[in-house]
Amino acid sequence: MAGVVRGRLRPSGWVAPGPRPPRPGPDLSLWPGPGEDLGRLAGDWWILQRRDGHRWSLDDLASAWFATRGSPPARACDLGCGIGTVLMLVAWRHPEANVLGVEAQESSASLARRSIARNGAAGRCEVRVGDLREPESVPEGATFDLVTGTPPYLPLGTGRASEKPQRAPARLEFRGGIEDYARAAARLLLPGGRFAGCAPASRERLDAAARGAGLRVARWRPVVPREGKPPLFLLHEMSRGEGGLPAPEPPLVVRDRAGARTAEMTEIRDAFGFPP
Repeated sequence: MAGVVRGRLRPSGWVAPGPRPPRPGPDLSLWPGPGEDLGRLAGDWWILQRRDGHRWSLDDLASAWFATRGSPPARACDLGCGIGTVLMLVAWRHPEANVLGVEAQESSASLARRSIARNGAAGRCEVRVGDLREPESVPEGATFDLVTGTPPYLPLGTGRASEKPQRAPARLEFRGGIEDYARAAARLLLPGGRFAGCAPASRERLDAAARGAGLRVARWRPVVPREGKPPLFLLHEMSRGEGGLPAPEPPLVVRDRAGARTAEMTEIRDAFGFPP
């Protein structure tokens, strides 16, 4: 084992909620390799990440929380699933759901598959390598109660592309932005289904993306990293139909002016089995 295992500090006697993974066997692919680490995700579930690559962050956690507040889905699809963060958070919170991920980068898809296997969820979670903009990236005729997506926020030419593995496509719109994700979601949603995730901090762009895909924004909410700062991104839920952009829900403020985590952010962490 050449990688690093990172565990969260847990209070004495505290038991994590949610599904529990099996004890890992001798399969070395379930452990971090060179340049990788293994850390806690939700409850007792783990996630493999490259130490110098794309790593899960606030937008993944907030998007998974916003997406899983509705009725439990039987089938869910995560577009551009990356290393599998949102996919696994949805699967952790809804243990009966089957979840499919679509990811263009083989290196990220491989990490996601290994994490899924580590957590004992390979029987109901799958990752396919493909471009979400191409209909053939998802099995023909497949439809879903819930589609999620955390697209990059910056159009090409508006930011510097990182040379680190995986990072540039996670930040810059090499394979499309919220508009492409919304169009892909519209192909996959069952009647009454929901498309939820995050989008750039532009209400105009969010509304235009929904309309261009034949969807409507049912609800949306700005995410503020620290009280007094501008929104970092928008959480949204879209569904089939027409209609104007509704009024936003109150901002989700991650930290107060003093830098302390807000009560609502603590509740979100609790909902995914983070230790107190």
